[in-house]
Amino acid sequence: MRRRWSFYMDILPVIVIIGNECIVMGLLTLFKAATLEGMNNHVFVAYAYAVCTFVLLPVTLFTRRSRVVLTPLSFSIICKSLLLGAIGSASQILDYIGVNYSSPTLSSAIGNLVPAFTFILAVTFRMEKLAIKSRSSNAKVMGSIISIAGAFVLTFYKGQSILNSSSLHQPIKFFKSVDSSWAIAGILLIVDKFLVSLWYILQVHILKEFPDELSLVLLYSISATIISTFVALLSVPNASAWKIRLNLSLICIVSTGIFGKLIGNIIYAWSVNLKGAVYVTLFIPLQIVISVILGVIFLGDTLHIGSIIGATIISIGLYAVLWGKAAEEIEEDIGSLESPSTGDAHAPLLQNYRTQTFEKKIDGNA
Repeated sequence: MRRRWSFYMDILPVIVIIGNECIVMGLLTLFKAATLEGMNNHVFVAYAYAVCTFVLLPVTLFTRRSRVVLTPLSFSIICKSLLLGAIGSASQILDYIGVNYSSPTLSSAIGNLVPAFTFILAVTFRMEKLAIKSRSSNAKVMGSIISIAGAFVLTFYKGQSILNSSSLHQPIKFFKSVDSSWAIAGILLIVDKFLVSLWYILQVHILKEFPDELSLVLLYSISATIISTFVALLSVPNASAWKIRLNLSLICIVSTGIFGKLIGNIIYAWSVNLKGAVYVTLFIPLQIVISVILGVIFLGDTLHIGSIIGATIISIGLYAVLWGKAAEEIEEDIGSLESPSTGDAHAPLLQNYRTQTFEKKIDGNA
C-alpha cells in the first residue's frame, strides 16, 4: 500500500507533468505554423476554449451525477472561477500574440520566470514560508531576482543568430540589439508569465475550498470561452476571419481545445491540488529544450546568442529556487521526525484528507 501511495504522490505527477509540457510545446509550435498561414490570434483562442467547453460539459455532468458525494457549488466559487477564467484567457491571448511576434522558443525561455513569480506570489499570499536567516529562503529569493534579470536580457538583447547557415557569412556582432517586434513580444510574454503564476495561485486557493478538479476546469473553461469570445468580437469584427476551413487552422484549434485546454488544464488542476503550485511550475524550464528542437525542425527557427545568455541566467536563478525548495523540504522532514505530533498538526488539511482517503481506498481494495 505504501508503494502505491509513493507512486501516486511522487512518480506519477512527474510523468504526467513532463508529458503535458511536451504536448504544450508541440501545440504552441503548431499554432505558430497556423498563424503563418493567416490564422487570427483572438479567433483561435475563442474557438479553442469553445471546443474544450463543448467536450467537457457532458463529461462533467455525467461524472457529477454518478458520484455519491458532491462538492457543493457556492456563489463565491463561481465568482472566483470567473476571475480564474479572466486571468487565464488574458494570459493565453498575450502568449499567442507574443509567439506570433517572436517564436515558441522565446516564450518557453521567458516561461522559466513562472517558478520565480509563483514563489513571490506564494510568499505574498502566505502560502510559502520566508525566513530571512534561512539559507533555503535566501536561495529562493536570490534565485527569483536572478531569473527576472535573465528575462530582461532575453527581452532587450538578441545578439548574433546561430544554427543558421546564412549567419556563418555575417560578421559577428555580439552587442546586436533587439528589433521592436522582439522587444514587444518579450514584454507581452513577461506579463503573460506573471498572469500564469497568478492563475496557479488562485487555483490552489479555490481547490482548498472546492476540491473538484473536473468541475473547476469546466467553470474555468466556460468563463474563459465567454471572455475570449467577447474580446475576439471586439478585436476582429470581420466575419471572414471567423471562417475556419479544413486546413491547418482547424487541426490546431481542435488539438489545442482537446489536448491543451481540456486535458492540459485537468492535469494542471490535479497536479496543483496534489503537489502545490510551486512544485508544478518547476517543470516549466523543460519547455525551452522541447521548443528549440521543435522550432528548428518544423519552423526553421534560429537561436540567438542573447537567448542562450538570457536562458542561462534564468536557469541559474531557477535552480537556486529549486535548491532552496529542496533544502526547505529536508528541513521540514527532519523537524517532523523530531516531533511527529507537531508535524502532523501543521500538515495541510487538504493534503491530510487526500492522503487518508487514498489509503482507505487502497486498504479496501487489498
